[in-house]
Amino acid sequence: MAADQAAGLRRRSGRQAVRCIHGFFDSAESAPRLAQALHQCGWTALLVDSCGRIFADSSTRSLFDWRQQLARGQVYTLPLPYGDGWHAPGARADEPALVRVAHGYDCVVFDAGPNAANLAPMPGAAHAMVIEVKAAHESMQRGYALLKTLSHSHEVPRIGLVGDPVSCNHVRAACAHFLGPRFAQAIYSSAYEGDAFVELAVRMAGEETS
Repeated sequence: MAADQAAGLRRRSGRQAVRCIHGFFDSAESAPRLAQALHQCGWTALLVDSCGRIFADSSTRSLFDWRQQLARGQVYTLPLPYGDGWHAPGARADEPALVRVAHGYDCVVFDAGPNAANLAPMPGAAHAMVIEVKAAHESMQRGYALLKTLSHSHEVPRIGLVGDPVSCNHVRAACAHFLGPRFAQAIYSSAYEGDAFVELAVRMAGEETS
């Protein structure tokens, strides 16, 4: 799928809300794959390495930590084929100065790791979550616990599941039974797709422009 290079410019010119995506992945390679797939849909991403496991050895390292960079108004990012990468361990989406930086992109993708320790909504953004569910009881339990936390949010975000198909279905079924059909309808799974990240990106881009 070829990227529409003008799509992001049209979105920013129209002052549409930036999309903030939290990826709860076991692997450090998953968030870059999602950002690449979003780029194929015409989105320019800022990939925030909030776990410090993607760009730890890259040129994004600076004498100033991410808080100092925001305070100085100069964020040190790594140019990537799909946008920019930012080494910012512990950064949260609700940092006021980060909100201003985010408006230069179509989406901000947080590599949040497998847990929700630093989960925070970005003011004024459209939110989405991507959760990896593996074929293990611990992974399903962790995924359901995160979804249960999200179900109490004032505004239910869009939620995508990737991973083992059977496990994803079990988690969705548990959400429908215990958390209600309205919340379960906000969850979609790409577990059966050949490239789950491309399918997730297409769904996100389609919802943003619909």
